[in-house]
Amino acid sequence: MRVLLTGGAGYIGSHTCVELLSVGHEVVIVDTLENSSEEVLKRLAALTGKKIPFYRIDVRDRAALKVVFDECKIDAAVHFAGLKAVGESVEQPLRYYDYNMGTSVALCHEMSSHGVFNLVFSSSATVYADPGAHPIPETAVLGSQTPYGRTKLYQEELFRDLSHADNRWNIALLRYFNPVGAHKSGQIGEDPTGIPNNLMPFISQVAAGKREYLNIFGSDYNTPDGTAIRDYIHVVDLALGHVRALEFLSDTAKDGVSKQTPIAVNLGTGVGHSVLEMATTFQAESGQDVPYRLTERRQGDAAACVADPSLAATVLGWRAKREIGEMVRDTWRWQSQNPSGFTKSG
Repeated sequence: MRVLLTGGAGYIGSHTCVELLSVGHEVVIVDTLENSSEEVLKRLAALTGKKIPFYRIDVRDRAALKVVFDECKIDAAVHFAGLKAVGESVEQPLRYYDYNMGTSVALCHEMSSHGVFNLVFSSSATVYADPGAHPIPETAVLGSQTPYGRTKLYQEELFRDLSHADNRWNIALLRYFNPVGAHKSGQIGEDPTGIPNNLMPFISQVAAGKREYLNIFGSDYNTPDGTAIRDYIHVVDLALGHVRALEFLSDTAKDGVSKQTPIAVNLGTGVGHSVLEMATTFQAESGQDVPYRLTERRQGDAAACVADPSLAATVLGWRAKREIGEMVRDTWRWQSQNPSGFTKSG
């Protein structure tokens, strides 16, 4: 397949690019580079030995997106492009609705007009109304407390309506839990701008001496050590989940197998680790100090949020294989080799 990756220069998109190319698929990347770097594209070419077509466009620009479809024979798309900071979405809801919903509408218009109907969507566990359910199956009640989460949920609803209106569409909704880690080469990884929103890059910056200490929000949860528990998944396992989802959609469409899409699938390990456990594991694996301070809970945080990944195993034949130690080691390799991320000053 030749696969279009919207937001393909980002953290998850770049790792998915590597895994798709490694099994013989072709990739076309579109990205604004607003939250990524042109250096990613150079490293992807070096890692894979492949020349990857790249278009620097906003997916909402249908005229520009049409050029991509006209020039490249696209067979399927993975839609990563989107704004993803939960706190920022509360402060800038209009921007989040405009971009996240707008990219999906424009992409589906161009896919349909070019006869492309296989789509994998980058969704999120934030679509679940009760993240404290343990573990969370795909049948759990949907709902969200933030604009970011609601844009993911509404995009899922858009894809359901589209699929019900036109049965040529084959769509997989992949609900991520907590992606961490980096490529084993240390050449690509998570490179947040400003203060990291996610736990692992924050811990790694503390270990590298870029930040003084880690704030652990809440130490009185009903968990073994009092800190919140999350399901952390290695980004390479997550990328491989996208490969399997694409192949599932392609195989069922090709073989004429009766199915109902969109299909929503959790991508997680099914194993929870506490915030304190992540900090102490990072310290042990990296050999670096990770000082932390216990502080008050953040509003809206659940005590635990862990996936039930059994559907992914049954339907996609996919399971997460990388354990927490490997996640930490790969993160530290990326951080230590790239202290300033993708900027050359590092």
